[in-house]
Amino acid sequence: MQNNSYNFKKFKKIPFLFSIIFLGFSCFVFIFLYKEINKNQVVSEKMQIEWQDESDRRDEIKSLERSIKTIKEDRILLESHFAQSSDVVKFLDTIEKLAFAVEIKPEVVSVDIVKDKSILLVVIRTFGSFESIYKFLKLLENSSYELEFSSFEMARTNIQIDSNKKVINPEWSATFKIQLLSFIL
Repeated sequence: MQNNSYNFKKFKKIPFLFSIIFLGFSCFVFIFLYKEINKNQVVSEKMQIEWQDESDRRDEIKSLERSIKTIKEDRILLESHFAQSSDVVKFLDTIEKLAFAVEIKPEVVSVDIVKDKSILLVVIRTFGSFESIYKFLKLLENSSYELEFSSFEMARTNIQIDSNKKVINPEWSATFKIQLLSFIL
């Protein structure tokens, strides 16, 4: 037993005290750093959520932009089907382009708005070969506008006869009375 008491007397209290203080300080630093890491983790999670929300918003904006482009193309197509009162000239230009495409001479005789203001009435006189006038009629029927033909008159106007009493290149005239049903005042 004396041996144990001798070891105890030999035991130095100052290094033990420093060890306990160092252990306490280390625990304090550990707890402090642990709390700071938890705070940073919470901030990091919030930032991650905000970043994801912003990313989702950007994806939605891109999706909307694509939808708008698609709708814009559809809108242009839809607007080409309707003629507005402020844009009647575009409709008449389209008719003239169709006539020139089949090599006939168009002449707009009259343009009038029907009493209920939902239909535009256009009278067009054309001159050309029978085939060209027929092609023009087909182009009008297949145009992007909704048209209704009120009347159609066709007659041979210029007859040239050769020495064998055969008709050479007869010229025809046609008068189209067209109602533009896809008209917006």
